[in-house]
Amino acid sequence: MNKPKILILGAGYGGMITASRLQKSTVAKDADITLVNKHNYHYQTTWLHEPAAGTLHHDQTRMKIDSVIDTSKINFIKDTVVEIKPEEKRVLLKDTELEYDYLVIGLGWVSETFGIPGVEDHAYSIRSVNSVRLIREHIEYQFANYNRSEEKEEGALTFVVAGAGFTGVEFVGEMTERIPELCEEYDIPRDKVRLVSVEAAPTALPGFDEELVEYAMNVLESRGAEFLINMPIKEVREDGVLLNDDTEIKSNTIVWTTGIRGNPIVEDSGFEAMRGRVKVEKDMRAPGHDDVFIVGDCALIINEETNRPYPPTAQIAIQQAYTVANNLKSLVEGKADMEEFKPDIKGTVASLGGKEAIGVVGSRKLFGNSASVMKKMIDNRYLYLLGGMPLVLKKGKLKMF
Repeated sequence: MNKPKILILGAGYGGMITASRLQKSTVAKDADITLVNKHNYHYQTTWLHEPAAGTLHHDQTRMKIDSVIDTSKINFIKDTVVEIKPEEKRVLLKDTELEYDYLVIGLGWVSETFGIPGVEDHAYSIRSVNSVRLIREHIEYQFANYNRSEEKEEGALTFVVAGAGFTGVEFVGEMTERIPELCEEYDIPRDKVRLVSVEAAPTALPGFDEELVEYAMNVLESRGAEFLINMPIKEVREDGVLLNDDTEIKSNTIVWTTGIRGNPIVEDSGFEAMRGRVKVEKDMRAPGHDDVFIVGDCALIINEETNRPYPPTAQIAIQQAYTVANNLKSLVEGKADMEEFKPDIKGTVASLGGKEAIGVVGSRKLFGNSASVMKKMIDNRYLYLLGGMPLVLKKGKLKMF
């Protein structure tokens, strides 16, 4: 009897935890499992704001897939997904094609531009190891080139961060730590550097606790960051941004963090989606496709209390992966009962750079160093779930205080 074929697309949080859970279960011997990813490494997207600013080396955020996944139990293919053909149970890759009995889609996200002109041409995005390495190198070049230039270009040392959600605020936090170091290294007065966060919503960190938002803004403003709140960007240009009130900010560096949408491959492959995200059934399957599970940024889960989607966080993606792995085990074993996914939001913490952070854990608000310690504990917990204590010791944030 042929073993069922399980195909996992994407080695983000959802894909990696699904693969990790399957290799630890009986499914590893009862099914043929294949993981496909365009890189031979997995990286933590929730850490990328740090290497983007230059406060953490990018290699600390990534790990080789074969160092945490047992390739004797799970076949790993380094290739790029081109198209999914659900009616034919096939996936087209750049270099080959694969068939499946059960499919797990965890293809991640792309930046949401909201149709604003110039974003794709002139803005940087914090979305991958390569993209943040480019941002860091670009920022350092702006400083290195400043004193060398006889004519000081307006905007050379103005850094615009579009979006004051979690990623935007965390990146601004790291930049407020990094800018003084760069000023000292390149002998540039701090007052020559401008760091501007632009947010279209009426508040920074929309939906977050107001007291914590105020604390975060006070901390970051005390370090020299500026906030333009309730101010949409009308256009991104090669030399800056045009705001909704027609004010222009000259800048050589625009970092786009305004939001995400699911990978367009999902929508292009015929799945009904909203901004690239599929409203999945309670067992994490795509509607009308009993053999397709969707996790992470491509999955849409509605919070019944607020009637709004849960944000596509790493925390939720990891929990979804546990449910998907359990349901795949049931299917391979011929059981009809499917586990329903129920989010268990344990808390949310945002770093502000250095030893500062804000967060809510349960009903408790956290500020400053205690929130920063909690953030590091959360980061280390994921590493433990994925690769145990050896991975924590190798890649974890061990300097807690």
